[in-house]
Amino acid sequence: MMVRRRLVLATAGGTLAFGAIPRKPHAKTLDALPDILEAVSPPVNPPDGVFVSQDGVSHRLAEFKGRGMVVNLWATWCAPCVAEMPSLDALSKALAPYDIAVLPVSSDRGGADTVRAWYNAHNISALPVLLDPKGALAQAFGARGIPTTVIVGRSGKVVARAEGAADWGAPAAQALIRTLTAS
Repeated sequence: MMVRRRLVLATAGGTLAFGAIPRKPHAKTLDALPDILEAVSPPVNPPDGVFVSQDGVSHRLAEFKGRGMVVNLWATWCAPCVAEMPSLDALSKALAPYDIAVLPVSSDRGGADTVRAWYNAHNISALPVLLDPKGALAQAFGARGIPTTVIVGRSGKVVARAEGAADWGAPAAQALIRTLTAS
């Protein structure tokens, strides 16, 4: 049984809480979003869903076990998704030295060319082109909409998830992801 609760992280300067945000086409800083990131307690195994890389090769999340993962379900036509992609790009750059993979999995049906063109038009350089055109991975995760972000710890277990756009590039978000994925 998966129980969700608000995730509260005690920090040296106080408490950092995350929460629900209105669905707007712009991302807000995580500090201003109480309740957006919910802990998954107890942590659970991610689904055994398949996604495809830009070269057409199928992959499973199990291939990344032992690394932290930030799995973001998104699409180029989704305004809140578009708003948060630059911050996911920044997050990917910031977390690379910590062996944490940021995996943006697009549900665009236009394929890799559509996502690659969108990345080029928006100066996204640190994110891989990953596809879930039939929404199978999103369905396996039980995503109620996009963007949905799932945090997977090094143990291979889902430890937290968020629904809605956020500023994942904020220093507080980067620190929290490092902490969450350490398990």
